[in-house]
Amino acid sequence: MKELFRTTDPTLIPFASAMLRAEGIECFDLDVHMSILEGSIGVMPRRLMVADQNYFRASAILRDNDVEISDKP
Repeated sequence: MKELFRTTDPTLIPFASAMLRAEGIECFDLDVHMSILEGSIGVMPRRLMVADQNYFRASAILRDNDVEISDKP
């Protein structure tokens, strides 16, 4: 698994997930339940992950749609 990006923006993960799933790329949202531990104030970033073999294609799709991704492959 590779991390595409991490964010505290609650709208960015569903947006990116919808784009990737529309292209047939399965993605996983990690740290979703951390907001319970932090008191729902949104300071803990959530991560969007994809399988290693889908990383290049997923990152290209997100870049083409102006979503900044992590630079570490």
